[in-house]
Amino acid sequence: MPASLNGPARIGRVTFSKTGKSISYDGRTFQSLKGSGFKANYFDTETGERFWISGPRKDGKDRLCAESGSPVLGEL
Repeated sequence: MPASLNGPARIGRVTFSKTGKSISYDGRTFQSLKGSGFKANYFDTETGERFWISGPRKDGKDRLCAESGSPVLGEL
C-alpha cells in the first residue's frame, strides 16, 4: 500500500478480458480485489501492486482523493 494516496493519476482506455475477470492497460494486467481492498479495487497480477481503477466522471473529479491538486494525465 502506498504511503500517500495523492500519487500520479491518469485517464486511459482499458481492455477487458474475454471472461471479464481482468483488465489490461499499458501492457499490465489487473484483477479485481472483489471488495477486499482499502482505497484500492484492483491489483497488478504480476507485481501485486494495488490500484484504484474507475470510470471517468462528468464533473472532472477523477482522482480517488479529490483534494489533491495534481492534474490527471490523459493518454497521448
